[in-house]
Amino acid sequence: MTEADFEACIDDALARIPERLAAAIDNVVIEIAEEPGPDQPPGLLGLYEGVPLTARDSSWGFVPPDVITIFSGPLMRYCRGREELVEQIAVTVIHEVAHHFGISDARLHELGWG
Repeated sequence: MTEADFEACIDDALARIPERLAAAIDNVVIEIAEEPGPDQPPGLLGLYEGVPLTARDSSWGFVPPDVITIFSGPLMRYCRGREELVEQIAVTVIHEVAHHFGISDARLHELGWG
């Protein structure tokens, strides 16, 4: 799969995110990397880096955006076709957006989004 094909899958996955959820996201960018870094677990599908909305106060402002990184290599190895890839990207993005809203991995596992 080419980089452009993978980006098209990202676009299709983002279109699946409910509008109310997408509208509540504040100051976040989505980036693509081929593989997780050496200090990250192999097979990691996505990563949220930033300050969750629940940890921000009234002085929050003029800061770089939070970043959600989607790892193309593990995702493409995990999925067996384009439709499965798009679905898994959507699940991964929603999982990482949940961290943006302050939801922990433990809670996401309880909710079935682990």
